[in-house]
This record gives sequence, C-alpha cells and structure tokens, in this order.
Amino acid sequence: MPEIDILPDGDAWAEACAARLIAALSDAVAETGKAIFAGSGGSTPSPIYARMAAADLDWPKVAVTLIDERYVDESSPDSNGALIKRTLMKGPASAARFVPLFHPSVTVDRAAAVAAHALAAEGPRLDAVLLGMGEDGHICSMFPESPTLKTLLSPTLPPTVLGVPAGRDDMAPSMERISINLPYLMGAGRVVLALTGKQKRAVFEREAAGDPAIQPIAALIASNVPLEVVWTEKA
Repeated sequence: MPEIDILPDGDAWAEACAARLIAALSDAVAETGKAIFAGSGGSTPSPIYARMAAADLDWPKVAVTLIDERYVDESSPDSNGALIKRTLMKGPASAARFVPLFHPSVTVDRAAAVAAHALAAEGPRLDAVLLGMGEDGHICSMFPESPTLKTLLSPTLPPTVLGVPAGRDDMAPSMERISINLPYLMGAGRVVLALTGKQKRAVFEREAAGDPAIQPIAALIASNVPLEVVWTEKA
C-alpha cells in the first residue's frame, strides 16, 4: 500500500498536487528541453489546473495531453479536451501545445491509433501525470468489466493509446472512449493520484488490495508505477 499524503483542506490539497506536477515538468524541461503532461477530466482537477496555469514554467516547451477522452469533439460538453483547455491552458500555460486524443475517424479504434502515433512523436514517456479515480475504482478509461480492461492493464505491451467501447447492459462507460494504457503510466516520470472525500479513500484502499489483472489501482501498485496519492477529506 503506497503512503497517502493527507492534506488538511482543498486549498492545501490542490497546491500540493500542482506543486508536484510542476516540479516534474520543470525538471524534464531542464534535462531534455521539453516535457509532456497528461491530465484527467472531470471537475476534481480544476483547482489543481488553476494553480498549474499560473506557475512559472517554460510553457512553450510543454506538451499537454490527456490520460483519456470521450469519443466526442471539443464542441461537446463531454469533451475532456475542451475542459483542460478551459481550466489549464490559460494565462502563462496558454503557451503550451495541446496534443488531443480525439481525432475524427471512422472508428474509435482508428482514432486511438492516430492518437498513439501523435503522442509517441512527442517523446518516449510522460513526464507528469494527474490521475483521478471513479467510485467504481476506474482510472483513465479502465472500467470494471470492460472488454478492453485486461488489454489496457497488460504490463507487457508497449505504451500506447487504445479505443474503449461503450459498456454493455448498463455497465460503464456510457460512450466510446480513448485511453492510454498501463505501460504509459509505468514509464512516467511522476504520477499523482488526486483523491478527495472519505468514500474515495475507502475505494482506493479496497482496490489497492485487489487483483492487478482486473483492478486498475492494484495494477498500478503491482507494476511499480511511480504513484503519489494525495488526499483530503474536504475538497
């Protein structure tokens, strides 16, 4: 079980998450002249992104992408791409370059292949990653009972991006999605899992003790992902 860094409130939590991510990006820029950040969607990371956006970083040397995306373009309210542009890529961070996962293609699998090629062209690894976790224990688009789950969690594949079909019989996800796989997280420079609330902590602790073949949190731990868990009870 990785150590959980406990913060007293939402402000301290957001500041701690942002500081870790910015430090990783700054180090990468200093070492290689560029950096890649992969962020999550949803409402939880917004205060983290607000702090990152104001950071003193050489943003023109940073590429921003996503850990996963719904198979919709940025005109949709469901678009993670639109959200990260609105919450992170503003002010100083507007100088960063966005690398989308969504591409209009005939199928979600073809779109994922295009995204995999584009992301690989940016560099061999993600320098900083912000993860969230759903109440069902999913991260990225690694959902319980998904037909692509075991493939996404396979530690022996190369880092890539895969299409995820909509769930069957009312199972998640509700629509087609695109997701990075576990090996991308295994090779990352720094991975911050940002959690809030008692329920999410309980889910994390339950999932951490699970089966790495079918439970994403357990897979992160078993595969030695450089995971840092940052939690606050009250966001």
